Amino acid sequence: MKQLTWVLLAGLIALGAACGDDGIDSDEAARRAYLGLDPSIEASLNLGFAGFNAATSANIPPQTTSGPATGTLTISGQVDQGASANKEMRLRVGMVDYSVGPFTVVVNPGTDDEEEVTVELTYATSEVETEQPYLQLSLRNIPTGTLTGTLTGTYQVRGDLEAAVTLDLTLSGALMDGGGGAVLRVDGTTTVTGTATSGDGVYTVNLTL
Repeated sequence: MKQLTWVLLAGLIALGAACGDDGIDSDEAARRAYLGLDPSIEASLNLGFAGFNAATSANIPPQTTSGPATGTLTISGQVDQGASANKEMRLRVGMVDYSVGPFTVVVNPGTDDEEEVTVELTYATSEVETEQPYLQLSLRNIPTGTLTGTLTGTYQVRGDLEAAVTLDLTLSGALMDGGGGAVLRVDGTTTVTGTATSGDGVYTVNLTL
């Protein structure tokens, strides 16, 4: 009887493993989890600078934009005040039901097994501001100097993937005078490198904004 019980248990475990196998390795899952988040990196930066330029105190007025398909992205936090040409921004990234809509990923590119897969994902962050992803930016020699910074933190994912993706990114680029005292990024000069981790999978991020 005991032997039969173990045989049945082993069969159930094997069946569960087969049903849970979607053919996607963890690195591929991490890649997909990041790609749906990719447009938000530039949007977060742009909202951060909008808050910096609108600030009249240490706390920036929260800056919000709609997701390309659904939801919202909000940047809040603090910026240095005063006459110094060097400033720090300490920002939080809040998301509610943020999605770019369906997007296409290429699996096994350059091989006989290459195929296109449509993926749809929705993202959210903690409602607690201090637990939201942290966007830290250092501006040097403004208004025409340089920026460096990091974006770190976890986003919850649902849809074709049910997971969490954690970003650990480093940013650097050039600044420009936006006129009227405004400071802007120079488009095409901001590099973003680092990793997106989901479960045991890791995707290497390398883009220019």
